[in-house]
Amino acid sequence: MKPIITTRPHEEFLKKYLADPIEAAAYLNAIAEDNELDFLLEALRDVVEAQGGVGALAKKTRLSRTTLYKTLSSRGNPEFNTLDAILNVYGLRIGFFPINGKGHAYHWTESAVADRRRRYGTLSSRGNRRSKARR
Repeated sequence: MKPIITTRPHEEFLKKYLADPIEAAAYLNAIAEDNELDFLLEALRDVVEAQGGVGALAKKTRLSRTTLYKTLSSRGNPEFNTLDAILNVYGLRIGFFPINGKGHAYHWTESAVADRRRRYGTLSSRGNRRSKARR
């Protein structure tokens, strides 16, 4: 007798997989490489659903559910602050990566990131330095 192969719906697998912030980050990065905002917003909706849904996100970000639904819709055009607030809830952030000669993003090692932070500081520390210099 052949063993019965069971499968589960893709959505169920994705929901479990995206509950892990590391996996969610990898998923969003993979989708972002396609340079299609509508696909990225759909992927972000998948992460939101896996992490408890729009209602839970609204409470954590203090943004209205309506704002979040509009932001995450296929016609959404999220503001940077809104997108940053959403990602922050899940322990994620927007990043910029150099592209190698083959058109693929170069992935930083932890030590390289730490070195850049020491060298360039954070945005707030640069802003403070700039404001002190203007005085």
